[in-house]
Amino acid sequence: MNFEKAKQELLEWLAIPSVSTLSERNADTRKAAEYLHQKLLSLGLNSSILETAGHPVVYAEHLKADPTAPTVLLYGHYDVQPTDPDNEWTTAPFAPDIRDNAIYARGSTDDKGQVWAHVAALEHHLQTNRQLPVNLKILIEGEEEIGSPNLKPFVLEQAAKLKCDVVVISDGSMFAPGVPTLTTGLRGLCYLEVHVQGAKQDLHSGGYGGAVANPIQALAQIIQSLRNGNGEILIPGIYDSVRPVPEAELEGWKRLPFDEAALMKSLEVSALPGEPGYSVLERLWARPTLEINGIWGGFQGEGQKTVLPAKAGAKISLRLVPDQAPDEIFELVKKHIQSLELLGVTVSVKKLHTGNPALVDSSSPAALAAIAALERAYPNTEPSFVRTGGTIPVVAVFREVLNAPVLLVDYGLPDDGAHGPNERFTLECFEKGIETSIYLYEELAKLKT
Repeated sequence: MNFEKAKQELLEWLAIPSVSTLSERNADTRKAAEYLHQKLLSLGLNSSILETAGHPVVYAEHLKADPTAPTVLLYGHYDVQPTDPDNEWTTAPFAPDIRDNAIYARGSTDDKGQVWAHVAALEHHLQTNRQLPVNLKILIEGEEEIGSPNLKPFVLEQAAKLKCDVVVISDGSMFAPGVPTLTTGLRGLCYLEVHVQGAKQDLHSGGYGGAVANPIQALAQIIQSLRNGNGEILIPGIYDSVRPVPEAELEGWKRLPFDEAALMKSLEVSALPGEPGYSVLERLWARPTLEINGIWGGFQGEGQKTVLPAKAGAKISLRLVPDQAPDEIFELVKKHIQSLELLGVTVSVKKLHTGNPALVDSSSPAALAAIAALERAYPNTEPSFVRTGGTIPVVAVFREVLNAPVLLVDYGLPDDGAHGPNERFTLECFEKGIETSIYLYEELAKLKT
């Protein structure tokens, strides 16, 4: 394995600001797709850039293995999150910097670094054996960070082309450094906006205060009605379809090397409040949550302006667990908000995007192959089974459309700072990710079809 070459190529890819949600970055997002496409071509794969209604998909194939070898579909994404607040980055987010034995850049762990671990593993196999151990299909999209709005139509349209025996995804976190991990569950997502409209324009608070409704006050009432201080969601019916966690899985989580005090210290917080009766890991992985992601309204500048604002709004996300259906949850939230008595304002609730929760069968042949690969990469260390609080919308799509098991073999760390300032991917995780990927394709090759 040529780790230095892989590292240099990753740095070049990370320097491309492929922020999918910003239209001014559309050319850069395509440039990132082109960079990956050219790399796959150089390895001898049949690679194409396929258009969607939004950002393109990079699709590649290498179907030259033993006909009885399984066909693996590798999924990932080349788009990244916005970088704001930029002033909180130690170094520029698209000027990759290596320090403290880690690569710091936007997209380093989510998901360019983890995708490139697989690319490097494929290059190793092709240079060493002039062949891959499995038949391989690669689908790397450019819209995961905006909810993959065009991927399900793409998968439906290309279902025959994408037919496979197993899907491999590396787009999350190991439990801790040196703890090889197979992720067995993902939470779903319901993301929405609330808009509150009052008077037709901003008003003088002295001239109209006390007679005209304040949209910010109405928004505060809405937010206060959604959950209590313990994190318990107050929307009627929200917990009705929550599937309990099997006792054996809970016992496994209790054996994980989790240090609540260390987590508080790393985050510089004094407490970890949450839904009563559940551990921190349960609340992170297996309970629904509701968070206010952004809020706006009124005067924001320096100094004072005695204004009664005309409008206010908030962005709200709910993380969902099996068997919560995102569209049903949205309707519950909308119904609850519309039931509130808020005089003098108009309230609208807009659904932005959703993703279904997913579970992985840890006893399937594909999962056992992944466990074997992790054991080879981390000798004398027993792999752990975890869930994650995040969402990968396409997992449910693959299972529904392709009817193939999904393996979530993650190489990042929980404190890598995905979506935040100073995102990083440790060099150790990158190198171990390449090694694990090499072994993974060898172990999957043993699953003859």
